[in-house]
Amino acid sequence: MAYSPKVGDSVSDLDTPSMIVDLDLMESNISKLMGQLLPTGINIRPHLKTTKSAILARKLNDAGAKGGCVAKLSEAEVICDLGFTDLLITCEIIGSTKVARLVELFRKYKSIRIVVDSEFGASAIDEALAKSGIEEPILTLIDLDVGLHRTGVQPGEPALQLAKHVAGLKHLKLIGVQGYEGHLQHLHDRDERKNSCLESMATLTQTAEAFRKDGHNIEVVTTGGTGTAEFCVTVPGVTEVQPGSFLFMDTDYRNAVGSFYSNSLSILATVISKQAPKCITIDTGLKSLTTDSGFAECKTLGYTYGVLGDEHGSLSWTDGPDLKVGDRIEMIPSHIDPTINLHDFYYAHRKGVIEEIWPVDARGKVQ
Repeated sequence: MAYSPKVGDSVSDLDTPSMIVDLDLMESNISKLMGQLLPTGINIRPHLKTTKSAILARKLNDAGAKGGCVAKLSEAEVICDLGFTDLLITCEIIGSTKVARLVELFRKYKSIRIVVDSEFGASAIDEALAKSGIEEPILTLIDLDVGLHRTGVQPGEPALQLAKHVAGLKHLKLIGVQGYEGHLQHLHDRDERKNSCLESMATLTQTAEAFRKDGHNIEVVTTGGTGTAEFCVTVPGVTEVQPGSFLFMDTDYRNAVGSFYSNSLSILATVISKQAPKCITIDTGLKSLTTDSGFAECKTLGYTYGVLGDEHGSLSWTDGPDLKVGDRIEMIPSHIDPTINLHDFYYAHRKGVIEEIWPVDARGKVQ
């Protein structure tokens, strides 16, 4: 009989490693974010590169969000085909193959939005749409570099020139500007994070105003992440924020922004070998937990995690209860987004009983 967990099963019956979500904690995180941000009147467009899930996109919109973001075109293809189509693709779409895929996606889903940061990229999309026979222009935002130095046109004259170029293209409709201050999300000093964020927001909103003075109808000014959204919404001119990790959190964000949000997602693991009196091996290594933001942490305090390869990790301790072969433990990821991308399903439970099972719809969608 094939392994097939079901709603109503106990978490204790899951095979490991498994990605589990505490619904009480997740729902509390949603309530906290919506309670903090919705009263400001700023739209919340959650970034789905974290969840990669159409079901969770709908849950967030049911709670008060408006639409969602994805990082990649392939994520948009999957999420749109599952019926959630109000998406902003936050990364530039470059290359003839990708542009052709965008045209076909737009043919089916006219609500998608894109960003551009170069005349080359904008013109290629315009030319492809012109050849497609599609009459409607695609909603487009200028991606602005507000300090991350990853993507985005430079503020000032380069941004103005790009806006003028995009506005002159028949098949792109300029509606806004995006600026992501990703370099600030994990600053541990709250005052430094706030002050630096406000500097980035000044660059963003001043650019949006410069566009308006140049005759462009800028309706959307979108920005922010889990570490900065609370500051972004205080800035006049910002219309939308894009938090994502708040839903589940990870140790990297927790260490930076504190425990306002809870770590609601963990990786369930099993002790499979004992190597020393105070050292055991679990079935959870690099194929289950990422290490780009440091090592994961055991949900139970007192144990230190180490990587032993693709399939294995270690836990060691000095005090506290001994772990024995067969014991179950939960690991809190250090970086939530790439960890989720390693798993097929979320097993969402309440007090240890599985209530829902969600596929990771856009797992592996990196194009």
